[in-house]
Amino acid sequence: MDYQYKTEGTCSQMIQFHLEGNIVSGIRFYGGCNGNLQAIARLVDGMSVEEIESKLKGISCGGGPTSCGDQLARAVRYAYDHPEGIS
Repeated sequence: MDYQYKTEGTCSQMIQFHLEGNIVSGIRFYGGCNGNLQAIARLVDGMSVEEIESKLKGISCGGGPTSCGDQLARAVRYAYDHPEGIS
């Protein structure tokens, strides 16, 4: 299923991704640091929700409590736990 997640507290505004079972693919960030976010998306493509959480959850940016990577970890976990959809 395809999901859209509105980020909070980051330069990116939204993340789109596909979740099949617990495998995440097709990640796309809107806004933010384009090169870095493309790299994150490629590096975690095909990983499980748990693998993404273990690598990205809790990372902060710019002195704030979250980052685009942390938001991705939150997004995929929420989507996995709420298969009816998010926006």
